[in-house]
Amino acid sequence: MPHSDDLLWGAVGDISRFAALLTMAELGLADHLAHGPLGSAELAERAGAHAPSLRRVLRELASMGVVKVAGPDAYDLTEKGTALRSDVPDSVRSSIRMLGEESFWYAMGMLPATVRDGDSAFMKRYGPLYDHLARNPDVSRLFDDYMTARAIPFTEGLAKRYDFPATATMVDVAGGKGHILATVLHANPQMRGILFDLGYVTEHARQTLEAEGLAGRAEVVAGDMFAGVPAGGDIYLLASVLHNWDDDDAVKILRNVREAMNPDGRVLILEVVLPDSEEPHLGKDIDMRMLAIFNGGTERSREEYAAVLDQAGLALSDVVELGSGANLIEARRR
Repeated sequence: MPHSDDLLWGAVGDISRFAALLTMAELGLADHLAHGPLGSAELAERAGAHAPSLRRVLRELASMGVVKVAGPDAYDLTEKGTALRSDVPDSVRSSIRMLGEESFWYAMGMLPATVRDGDSAFMKRYGPLYDHLARNPDVSRLFDDYMTARAIPFTEGLAKRYDFPATATMVDVAGGKGHILATVLHANPQMRGILFDLGYVTEHARQTLEAEGLAGRAEVVAGDMFAGVPAGGDIYLLASVLHNWDDDDAVKILRNVREAMNPDGRVLILEVVLPDSEEPHLGKDIDMRMLAIFNGGTERSREEYAAVLDQAGLALSDVVELGSGANLIEARRR
C-alpha cells in the first residue's frame, strides 16, 4: 500500500508529466517519430523547437515510457507513445491538447478561486463555454475533436449493449460532430437520425454524416435545446449534455425532450454516473472540470439522475454499463 506522502507527491508530479505530454502533443513529436528514431537536434528542427529545451522534455517523456532512448542523443516512439500520433484510431493527442488549451488550463489552475466564491473563474474571464467556443473556431475544432475522441469507447459500448428498436428515429440532442449518431446508424441500418445542435456546430456534423455515407438517413437541425428540440422522435439521446447544467436547467432540457418525443419514446442519457463509494473514479475527475468550467455543471449519482428525471415527468427505467466508466440511463414518461 503506497504511503500517503507518495500519493500526494505523485499528484504534485503529475502536473509536470502532463506538461511534458502536452508539449509532445502540441509539437507533434509522435508524428515526427512515427517512422523511426531521430536525434534530438533533428527532431527539434522538424518540430520547430529549441533543441536544448526539447532534450529536457524528452528525458521526462522517456521516464514515462512514451519515448525511449535509441542511441546517443536519439529517441524512438514506444507502443504507449503511439497513442499520441494524430493518425491512429483512439488517438489521445486532441484530448491532451484540449485539456492544455489556454482557457482550460486557466480554469483548472483557478479552481481554488472558484471554490472560494462558488462562481466559475473560467466563466468570469471567458464567459459561458459554448459562447467562448463560438467566438474561437480553432478552440471549437479542438473541443469537437476532444469530445469525439472521448466518446469513442462510450459509443462502441452504446452500439453493442443497447437494444435499439429496428426502425426508430433517434434525435441526438447536442450531438456535436455526429460521431455517436453515425455509429448507431451504422449498427442499425433501418434506423434514421436527427442531429440537433447549435448553428456553429451543425456544419461540422453535416460533413461527418456525409463522409460516413449517412446523409440520406440523417438530418441536421440547428437550434437551442432550451427553446425546444425536434419533435416526433422515438429515442432522444443526451450524451455528455446534462452534466454541463445544474438541476434546474437539466430539468428544463428533459421537459423539452418529454414534450417532443413520441408517447412511447425513450430518453437515453449517456454520462459517467458517480458511485456511492469513496474509491477513485473517472466521474470524480470529470466533476472537477465541471466545477471549474461551468456554473452549476456537475456529475451525478444514479439517485440524483432519478430525481431530475422525476421532476421532468420521466421515470428512470434502466441503467446499462457501457465500460470505460460510462453508463447509459434509460428513462420513459411517467
